[in-house]
Order: sequence, then C-alpha cells, then structure tokens
Amino acid sequence: MHISNWLLFCSVSLLVTFSPGPAVLLAISNSIAVGPRRAMISSMGNGTGLFIISGIAMAGMGVVLATSATAFMLLKLAGALYLVYLGVKQWRSKTSIVANVPQQPGAANPNSNGKLYRQGMMVALTNPKAILFFSALFPQFIVQGQPVAMQFTVLTTTFVACAMAAHLFYALLARLLKSQLANPTRARLFNRISGGGFVLLGLSLLRLRAKAA
Repeated sequence: MHISNWLLFCSVSLLVTFSPGPAVLLAISNSIAVGPRRAMISSMGNGTGLFIISGIAMAGMGVVLATSATAFMLLKLAGALYLVYLGVKQWRSKTSIVANVPQQPGAANPNSNGKLYRQGMMVALTNPKAILFFSALFPQFIVQGQPVAMQFTVLTTTFVACAMAAHLFYALLARLLKSQLANPTRARLFNRISGGGFVLLGLSLLRLRAKAA
C-alpha cells in the first residue's frame, strides 16, 4: 500500500471512529463509572471484536476478488454510496453523543477487568452494522493483485489504533465536559461536521470510481 493511500485511510478511520457510535458511548459510560484509565480495558476488548468482524468482512471480500473483478468494482461503488448514506443520516441527527449514556451504567463492574474487556468485545461483535461498514470501507483501499492478508493486517491495525485513540479522547472529555457535550447546539454542530465529512468522502470515492471506469 502506497503511503499516500495509507494516510488517506488514517484520515477516514479517524473520521469514522470519532463519530458517535456504540463503542464511543461505552467509553463515555465507563469513564464516568470507573474512570478513563479502566475504561480503556473495555476499549481493548472492543479492538479485539473489531479484528474478528474485520476478518469476517475480509474473507467475504477475498471470495469476491477471486470470483470477479466486476463484482469487486460494484462492491466498491456500493461502499462509496453507503458512506454517503451514513453522512446524510449523521447530518440529520439531533441527538447528543451523551444523550443515551446512563448515569449509573450497570454493565460496568469496577471490580472486574475481565467483565469490562468482554463488555467492549461484545459491543463490537453484536453491532450488525460493523460487517457492512468494513465491507464498504476496506475495498476502497485494497490493491488488487497484492497479498490480501498483509493489507488486512495493516488496515485493521490502523483502524483499531484510531478507535482506541477516539475512545481515550471521549473518555477524558466525558470526565471534564459532560454538561458541555450534552448541549443541543454543540451536538447538532458536531453531527453536521462529521456527517458532512462522510458525504464528502463518499462523493470523492465515487469520483475516483468514475475516473477509473
């Protein structure tokens, strides 16, 4: 993978992982309950789950790659359109990133690191959108004719590292600025910035597909 493509993937991964989702809400919830440091134990479990989900998605893409180049191009097109859809949905959302965080998250047991780890992994494994998302994102950066396993390792490790950074950011921020995060105006602005980023990304990938056709 060329360094420019990897840097672009890093930018995409940061945009994705910093956008609110179940894992971000879990990081915020556990930070409030057990502190930012121990909240990262659940984030490590989430990273393990992401590796598993990513492996499933990459296995499916490997079959498509071996079957038909045209089918792979269609998969890339569908992925770009899916990113546009996510962007529009995020743009229209009026929900604060802490709106659904419980004040006393019962799932977080301060006395059990193992439970925190399993909690994070299950959040990743039980998110039905994860496989669809990886199937939409990864084909945009897979180089045909190159070893898939190595590309899978680089892409997934990069994504998990970005996710961990995002979780740490929100865990620390939740301790300092919980009331500010719940502000409807700031929530709407955040949703529009992240949603707009998704739309621009999807449109840029569609443009690349059109030029390559």
